[in-house]
Amino acid sequence: TVVGAGNTETVGRIQEIFMGRNLRVYANTDVVGVELGGALKNIIAIACGISDGLGYGDNTKAALMTRGLAEVSRLGIKMGAEPLTFAGLAGMGDMIVTCTSKHSRNRKVGEEIGKGKSLSEVLKDMEMVAEGVWTIRSALKLADNFKVEMPITRVVYEVLWEGKKPLIAVGELMGRTPKEESLAC
Repeated sequence: TVVGAGNTETVGRIQEIFMGRNLRVYANTDVVGVELGGALKNIIAIACGISDGLGYGDNTKAALMTRGLAEVSRLGIKMGAEPLTFAGLAGMGDMIVTCTSKHSRNRKVGEEIGKGKSLSEVLKDMEMVAEGVWTIRSALKLADNFKVEMPITRVVYEVLWEGKKPLIAVGELMGRTPKEESLAC
């Protein structure tokens, strides 16, 4: 678990309060990075769930998680976050579990949509909130404001809120102009 606060004294106190025999807590003063990592991984989990629902395999999910983390990192860096935050528990660690766990609400939303259900059908049957469904609008506003390209986030939005068919979204992602792999892509 990661706790984020703006200064080392505060984050250290919070860390001490929650640290226990069965819970290891890491401190991080990069509040922007910790918050973005925690919020935006849910969107990428929806993408991974759509992939699962369409029957794609582990390689596709790994690519979505890796490129999704690149999207989150690019936005975070533009907003002043520390790049290495996204390589830690608040970034990659949280993303791995949220994108792969059978208990992930966000991944489950995507899976059901990938299997052909509408967002309204999926939400009607849920007893808990899948945060990524609601976070995605804010994520795209931030991406537009900071002029950051977030293609996975954008197509997930289109699938959720504009009715784009998941297979069309996959085709659009796969048909993008080839680029080198880097955080700048």
